[in-house]
Amino acid sequence: MRYAIVGTAGHIDHGKTALVRALTGIDTDRLEEEKRRGITIDLGFAHLEEVAPTGENIRFGFIDVPGHEKFVRNMLAGVGGIDMVLLIISADEGVKPQTREHFDICRMLNIRHGITVLTKADLVDAETLEVVKLEVADFLKGSFLDTSRAPLVAVSSLKKEGFDELRKQLVRVAMETSARSTDGAMRLPIDRVFTMKGHGTVITGTMISGSVKKEDEVELLPDGRRLRVRGVQVHGSSAEVAQAAQRTALNLAGVTPEELSRGMTLATPGSLRPTRRLDVSLTLLGSAKTLKDRARVHLHAFSSETVAEVVLIGAKDAKAGSTVFAQLRTAEPVALAPGDRFIVRQFSPVITIGGGVVLDVAPGTKKVPVETRAAFLRTLNDGTPAEVLLVRVGRRGVVGLSMKDAVTESGLLVRDLQPLLADLKKRGEIAQYGDVLISKSGVLDAQKSVLGRLTTFHDANRLKEGISKEALREQTDLGVEVFAGVLDALAKDKKLEVQGELVRAAGRGVAMKSDESESKRQIEEAFSRAGLKVPALKEVLATVKVDRTRAQQIVTLLLRDKTLVKLTDDLVFHKSALDALRAQVTAMKATSPKIDVAKFKDATGVSRKYAIPLLEWLDRERVTRRVGDERVIL
Repeated sequence: MRYAIVGTAGHIDHGKTALVRALTGIDTDRLEEEKRRGITIDLGFAHLEEVAPTGENIRFGFIDVPGHEKFVRNMLAGVGGIDMVLLIISADEGVKPQTREHFDICRMLNIRHGITVLTKADLVDAETLEVVKLEVADFLKGSFLDTSRAPLVAVSSLKKEGFDELRKQLVRVAMETSARSTDGAMRLPIDRVFTMKGHGTVITGTMISGSVKKEDEVELLPDGRRLRVRGVQVHGSSAEVAQAAQRTALNLAGVTPEELSRGMTLATPGSLRPTRRLDVSLTLLGSAKTLKDRARVHLHAFSSETVAEVVLIGAKDAKAGSTVFAQLRTAEPVALAPGDRFIVRQFSPVITIGGGVVLDVAPGTKKVPVETRAAFLRTLNDGTPAEVLLVRVGRRGVVGLSMKDAVTESGLLVRDLQPLLADLKKRGEIAQYGDVLISKSGVLDAQKSVLGRLTTFHDANRLKEGISKEALREQTDLGVEVFAGVLDALAKDKKLEVQGELVRAAGRGVAMKSDESESKRQIEEAFSRAGLKVPALKEVLATVKVDRTRAQQIVTLLLRDKTLVKLTDDLVFHKSALDALRAQVTAMKATSPKIDVAKFKDATGVSRKYAIPLLEWLDRERVTRRVGDERVIL
């Protein structure tokens, strides 16, 4: 089964609804007001199945749009997801204002396939019909509906004439359209919300990409809520799965109709990120007025509509017919992906003035030179997928780009990014540290930052062997994964050394002056000579020549080297004294397997002030184990 979404377009009362009814047998005017007034006000839907000459079944989903100028905003909510268009022109009236506006919208949305249908052919004679065909051909010349390559069919919905040819051309054009991907992230812009008796909340829309089935979890955007799919319908019939290019209805659990509205989107969780800033390529129609920087417009994308401010990049205004880079700053968050098409309409009076393509959904707010920004957008607009990924990663500098952000920024799933990433890593353009991607220049800048901070540290701290990993990371502002990766790379290149949690630059460490070396010898000797009856630390430090700060740093070095061991804030012992104590207590086990405080004091000759900390140290070292008031020698 092949699927194709067909949208109607054309001036009011040119027979769009009658044409769809004649083709499908379905009246798309569902509203009472539509039937009373005889005009289409909102979107209508129908479907049709045909068989291609190859034997392949084709299911067409029709979106019938209003033609009245007052309802162009409703028309725009329907045409964003179509595969082909039926541009409908009444043979007795020819090209009219909404014909032109609808046609411009189709071109701006980059619709590539369609059929021009001359309706009400029974109201004109054969000669007039030929003249109208020539006029229409001239109007369409050079476009995707150029009659030299796209069909033009005359029909009469009243007399059911010309429909065999129209069905034939529908099949032919449908076979020429590219099938939409069902493997990508699911996206379903909502165009209707209602309650169905016995089912609850139901939404409908045209599936843009991917697929969805019963019990799937979907994300409601821009809200971010997670919802469960209770049931699926495709073209009005229950289905196991709905996929790209199908008119889809979903029965949703955990949400009321009042909480939903046209313009919202259902998507694979985590695949889209709502934003109020979009960097775009914007093209103005030749009939548009000059657009000034900071002008307000109505922005339409799929079924959504909001007001946006157009911030031109590197220009004060944009002339009619020109294409420029711009940032759209929206009044409400929108959930779009790179490559999505949009339409802009003048703020007042409300007429279509242009459209374009989304380039970047995460432009950020940091100011960069205009030329740098323009070059970046040119790559997004014209570059290969690998080039686009590379510049997206590159602009993040030393911070890098997480895989999650890469998905939301590119609109691709991880599985689609992996081949691009593998090629870039193989070429050395990108490194991956954990879940973070970082460009070659980003890696070099991060390494430079780490080594620079280390040099600064050593220059300011001659008496310290190095800096802790976490302290160094905080100084460089690198993420955990990037910092760890950069540290490993620099260690492998022998540009720094990592010892436990301590980092030092290669060839750097403690650099003592003569008075500091002498003070170190004095401190060590004072504790070594004292045995277990050590003096208070502050007393020892008071005897050395260096100032208190440097003396404390020297003690820290001796403690880190385990030459000295601190048992309390003011009790420090030399390693040799503690080693001797360990041997002494171990030897006591042969004559007395247990020892208490009194016996320990007698054996070592120390006071209680020293005995308790020393016994606790022996417990920690598993030389002894406390049992009540005694210690068992292990």
